[in-house]
Amino acid sequence: MIAAMATGERSRILVVEDERKVARALATGLAAEGYEVDLAATGEECLARARAGSFGAIVLDWMLPGMDGLQVLGALRGARDAPPVLLLTARDALEDRVAGLDAGADDYLVKPFAFPELLARVRALLRRGQVDARTRFRLEQLELDARAHRAARRGRELDLTLREFELLEFLLRHSGETVSREMLAREVWKVSARATPLDNVIDVTMARLRRKVDAPPSAKLIHTIRGVGFVLREAEA
Repeated sequence: MIAAMATGERSRILVVEDERKVARALATGLAAEGYEVDLAATGEECLARARAGSFGAIVLDWMLPGMDGLQVLGALRGARDAPPVLLLTARDALEDRVAGLDAGADDYLVKPFAFPELLARVRALLRRGQVDARTRFRLEQLELDARAHRAARRGRELDLTLREFELLEFLLRHSGETVSREMLAREVWKVSARATPLDNVIDVTMARLRRKVDAPPSAKLIHTIRGVGFVLREAEA
């Protein structure tokens, strides 16, 4: 049996990467965010560590010596309570993404990547299985009531389309965290394997939402993280 629940106050993450420099960089970055990190350099070592310990998530490189990432996924998916897996690879073709997800990966990230995006993906995986029952959200003077389908800022109701409302709710649920366009495509637009990229649609919808949420004299809450995605956070003093 492979345990999926993290132990202690900090989630444990297993990083499986045979390139030492990359593995150390990921371990250092994740540890700086408060995670406990274990390292494995082969698929066989990954399975042994996963069976012996409890991990909240696994960051798995596709190209490994011996047993590759897809074979590891097959072995993990044969186990009960397997932790979620973020697959890392230099393969960016649509058919490769589909193959990775079909093999059992919970998410897929193409190299090279920005660390904040990897961090956002890991956080999303760790939240899976946790029920967020909140229906009311507030950030400074921005308020959203999901049950009443109402959003307002500074007491002024915002006239949002259904997609804009869903996008704002997602940003509020992940307030302070960087979210990528791929995360938005998957979680808001409900499209996992994108044959036609939604980036332009996402950017246009985000721009419209930003004009409504951050309309003067309100301070800016929605920020673009160049090359990574977006973040909703408190306005800077």
